[in-house]
Amino acid sequence: MLKHNQYFDGAVQSVGFERNGRKATVGVIAAGAYHFGTAAAERMTVISGCLRVRPDGGDWGVFAQGTAFEIPGDSGFDVEAVGGAAAYLCEFL
Repeated sequence: MLKHNQYFDGAVQSVGFERNGRKATVGVIAAGAYHFGTAAAERMTVISGCLRVRPDGGDWGVFAQGTAFEIPGDSGFDVEAVGGAAAYLCEFL
């Protein structure tokens, strides 16, 4: 079953799915800066574009297409799509 999610007045949208018992989403982040909270740990892989990311209490990092970062559960992160929209795969760990 697919689940459509929208955040920040539609500036971030994703489609959630489950495969082999693992949950994931694939989505697009419009140019801009946003803050997300996490319940479960997440691995985010940038599949198009570039994201700047700062985990709560951490430093900014830049992640281009083909790179990934992980965010612990019960925390959060700031994310900024740099130079235009960016697409991602989020796997819940």
